[in-house]
Amino acid sequence: MKRNSIPYALVVVFAFLLNLQGAHAQFGGLLDKASKAVASKGSKMLGLDKLLKEPDAISTSFEDVNRKGEQMPDFQNTAVYKPLENLTKNGQDGYLLEAGHYEMTNKSYCLKAGTYAPSKGDGYMYAPTLGKKREVVIAILKSAERHPEVSQSSIQMLLWTIIAKTKFIDYSGEVKETALRLLSPEQLLLLEGGALGILPFDVVQKAKDQMPPAVQTIFEAENNIRQLVSSGNYSYAEFEKYAIMAGMAEPRTDVPSGIWTLHPDGYYVRYFPSGYSMTKVQIYVPEELITKLKGKKLVYDATDDIACPANTGSQRLAQTNEPIKH
Repeated sequence: MKRNSIPYALVVVFAFLLNLQGAHAQFGGLLDKASKAVASKGSKMLGLDKLLKEPDAISTSFEDVNRKGEQMPDFQNTAVYKPLENLTKNGQDGYLLEAGHYEMTNKSYCLKAGTYAPSKGDGYMYAPTLGKKREVVIAILKSAERHPEVSQSSIQMLLWTIIAKTKFIDYSGEVKETALRLLSPEQLLLLEGGALGILPFDVVQKAKDQMPPAVQTIFEAENNIRQLVSSGNYSYAEFEKYAIMAGMAEPRTDVPSGIWTLHPDGYYVRYFPSGYSMTKVQIYVPEELITKLKGKKLVYDATDDIACPANTGSQRLAQTNEPIKH
């Protein structure tokens, strides 16, 4: 077998990921250079048809919202809400719900590059986290709770990098440090599957020619993010420039702001985003639901929840169990 063959290259990358810190201490940047060479070769071998069919890292859309049981904003409009964060924690997996009304303003994260920030009239509903990188995104949100020293902006850059399908071997700088801090070696390996290298200009142009305008914008934003993070010289503002479109999407009148979703676990939830980095979540737990459970736990774990906009031009927002401290 030739040493530049693809199986051998994958072995090198595997070893690189599992022994990353030790390897760098011993070999400096040699493995980085080898891995980047593999990535470059892989991008040239990637056919246009395959590129266009590459699945999204996170695929959740408004089509994944179950609207059965939804309630309009005036539902439970006389309720008094208690702080959700005062409920008992269920270890690292959110809060143990009790009957009543609860709310919390928590950290949230944009999971769709090349889209508009939430606007005041947007209706958001609950949908589960779906897609090839579901497991690693949830792991990051859970791990972030245990690492308060990692800033929200650093985590957002990492999530945009993942959404952009960036190969881990192309990570550099602050984003790479954040990934190493929040993810295990096994989780880092999950970043490789379905990821893309930095695409040549001609490939980008040919791909865009076969896409609707809205998809072109997202595709180009993701490629720009891959180029940015691989450069090692970037700022949060530069990430945001590619991820967040200027202006705002037109809200859908049939899905008003404050609409309630009936969660699969039987309680009601609704979302009020303030930009993409902060969301007020309100929850209503009916007394009869608690009675029906007969002592079984009812857990609110937001790390698997996406506040999904009815308007597809707006951003999906990953939710967290982390309250924003005022």
